[in-house]
Amino acid sequence: MALEPISVLIVDDSALMRNLIGKIVEGDSSLKVIGKAINGRFALEKIPSLKPDMIILDLEMPEMDGISFLKERKRQGIMTPVIILSSLANRSAAVTMEALALGAADFIMKPSGSDDLHTVSHSLLEMIHSYGSLHRSKMLASGMRIAVGPQPKTEPFTARAAGKREESAGPLRAKSPIDIVAIGISTGGPNALREVFAALPKDYTVPTVVVQHMPAGFTDEFAKSLDRICPQEVKEAEEGDIVKPGRILIAPGGSRHMIVEKKPLAIITHLVEQDLVNGHRPSADVLFESVAKNFGAHALALIMTGMGKDGAQKIGDIYRAGGITLGQDEASSIVYGMPRIAFENGFIQKQVALHDIAPTICRLAKESRG
Repeated sequence: MALEPISVLIVDDSALMRNLIGKIVEGDSSLKVIGKAINGRFALEKIPSLKPDMIILDLEMPEMDGISFLKERKRQGIMTPVIILSSLANRSAAVTMEALALGAADFIMKPSGSDDLHTVSHSLLEMIHSYGSLHRSKMLASGMRIAVGPQPKTEPFTARAAGKREESAGPLRAKSPIDIVAIGISTGGPNALREVFAALPKDYTVPTVVVQHMPAGFTDEFAKSLDRICPQEVKEAEEGDIVKPGRILIAPGGSRHMIVEKKPLAIITHLVEQDLVNGHRPSADVLFESVAKNFGAHALALIMTGMGKDGAQKIGDIYRAGGITLGQDEASSIVYGMPRIAFENGFIQKQVALHDIAPTICRLAKESRG
C-alpha cells in the first residue's frame, strides 16, 4: 500500500492567488489541495478536521493575518509545516523574517507574472514535497496512522540515495590554520542557518562568508534577523566589506555574485556583475572558487541543504587545495541535493548532521590553531 498524496491547505485572501496556487499543487498527482481559507481564523477552524500535511500561507490578510496565525499555531502546538507566500516589498521582507522566527518552515515569492510562474511553481512543489514528506515521517515515527491509497506517480525530491564514495574514517583534522569559513546553502537554508548561527559560541572568531539563495531585497532583513540571535556580527555584504574575525557576511540576494580577495592588509568582498551560475546569482560555486584561490588549505567550506548542484563543483577546488570540506548529511537536510552531489563528486571529507555543524566548525577552527 502507498501513502495518500501530500495534502495541502491554502490560506490567502485573494481568490486569484488561491486558484493559482491550487492549480500548481494539483498539477502534481502526488499532491492534493484539501482545503482553502481566506484568512488565518478560518484556517485554524479547518485544520483539526482536514489535518493537512502542508499549509501555504499569505501574510497580509484581513481579520487574522499570517503573523497572528503563526503565533496562534505555536500556542496551540500545531506541527503542520508552513510555507509563506511573500511579496516584493521592504515591509514584506521584514515580516517574512518574523514569520520564519515564529516557526514558518520556508518562504517563496508570489508569482508576479507569467515569466516567473514556472520558476515559482518548481520551487513551491519542491518545498511541498520536502517539508510534507518530513512532516509525515515525524508523524509515522510518533505512531500516528497515515491513510494509504494510490501510489503517487512522481518521486519525492528529497532524500535521494547517498553517494558511492566513503567518508574519511576517524575524526577530521585541519592540516593548516583555518582563516575563513565559506558556506553555500539553498532550500531549507533560512532556518538551518538560524540553528547553526545561534549555536556558535562567543569565542568563535573565524571570518565567515555565506551564499544563501534568496530573492533580492530579502537578505538584508535575513542578516538582521540572524544578527539578533548570533553572538557574532551578521550583516548583508557590501562592495569592499572587510572580512574580519567575529563577522559573518551574507551575499546580497538576486543581483550580483560575491567573491573574496585577500590583500596585504585586509580581506575584502567584491560584488560582481556576471551571468547566472547554476541558475543562481549569487552562486556558491563563484564564492568557493574565490575562496580556494585566495586561501587554499587555510579554508573550510560547508555545503548545506538545497536542491540543484550549486557549490558542488567548486567546493572541489578547496578540497584539492588541502582545505576542509564538510557537507550537511541526508537525514538533516530538507533537500539533499547540493550536498549529495558534492559528496558523490568525492569532494566532501565529512558529512555532518545539522545540530553538529556549529560544534564541528568550532572544534576544527580551534584545533587548527593548536
